[in-house]
Amino acid sequence: MSTVITNIGELVTNEPGAGEGPLGLRRDAAVVIDGDRIAWTGPAADAPAADEAFDAGGRAVLPGFVDSHAHLVFAGERAEEFAARMSGRPYAAGGIRTTVEHTRAASDEALRANLRRLVDEMARQGVTTVECKSGYGLTVEQEERAVRLAAEIADEVTYLGAHVVPAEYEDDPSGYVRLAATDMLAACAPHARWVDVFCERGAFDADQAREVLEAGKKAGLTPRVHANQLTEGPGVRLAVELDAASADHCTFLSDADVDALASSQTVATLLPGVEFSTRQPYPDARRLLDAGATVALATDCNPGSCYSSSIAFGIAIAVRDMRMTPDEAVWAATAGGARALRRTDVGHLAPGARADVQVLDAPSRLHLAYRPGVPLTAAVWKAGSRVKGPQNETREAMGWRSS
Repeated sequence: MSTVITNIGELVTNEPGAGEGPLGLRRDAAVVIDGDRIAWTGPAADAPAADEAFDAGGRAVLPGFVDSHAHLVFAGERAEEFAARMSGRPYAAGGIRTTVEHTRAASDEALRANLRRLVDEMARQGVTTVECKSGYGLTVEQEERAVRLAAEIADEVTYLGAHVVPAEYEDDPSGYVRLAATDMLAACAPHARWVDVFCERGAFDADQAREVLEAGKKAGLTPRVHANQLTEGPGVRLAVELDAASADHCTFLSDADVDALASSQTVATLLPGVEFSTRQPYPDARRLLDAGATVALATDCNPGSCYSSSIAFGIAIAVRDMRMTPDEAVWAATAGGARALRRTDVGHLAPGARADVQVLDAPSRLHLAYRPGVPLTAAVWKAGSRVKGPQNETREAMGWRSS
């Protein structure tokens, strides 16, 4: 089955050669989906015939968002912790242990249902690629369960056994690091593509993080690093040293950190929802971009430091408080996320790309920052299958017609 999306007011392709500027913008454009791939983009007047058509009604069309950092296998919630932070208690990594207790006690069915609920919630907001981490089990059995369940639903799976040291290893953190780098890793690697470590005060130091990440590389996993969230530290430079796909958070950076990112293939993945939810300073995206670093935006959806699944909200924050232009923020949430996952098939709209498409209920991508907090995603296709359309309307009212 093929579909042509017509009457597009503004098309973001993220293909500079296909249109105006880095976003490859086109006006009065059309897109053809054939199966699970983009078959054609170009002027609406030249669009080839398809089995059915969708009239975008002058709306903007973008690639689906690529959320390259999320923690979705968990049970329970931490609203009281959030309220305490808003009353003046600082954020600390140790709050993760609360979620560990709830997650260990939950059934597979409960964890799977919560994971699916959040992935569906993201899809309704235009997210078509989701990375999901473990990290709330912290035993061999529980971490294996987390990545196995994530692999059923998420597009990308990350083993994060080195999230924090669990309570039972409080007096033997080195023993936990050995476990995370050996038996736990061996159990989780078959279900994951990535290995991650929270390299931070209150979590794991550089030597501990390196032990787990290097073991992960030997097991065939590619590193990612939670880096420089709470303080300046070794996380970013460790990520670059090990050719990690991304260094995530990047809130407190030295000049050497910025230079290291700018001269590497490691993407700086910024998570503005975390700073919103913890009252930490926002990352200086402008500094990174001006230095030549590649920047992605993701949600970091999790029950503790950011219980938001909205990349659009992150775009608005990045423009308002992190000195990104609207176009830079849109690119970071689509093509930037794809770079952070080392994917070439998502994050852009060009022939051969996976058919991940979203239609905004707005004439321009600028409205993602211009109208913060407003649900603007009107329709979504993931791998060519429509997963969302306007609610409570017939197919004809939504712009569908047979060709």
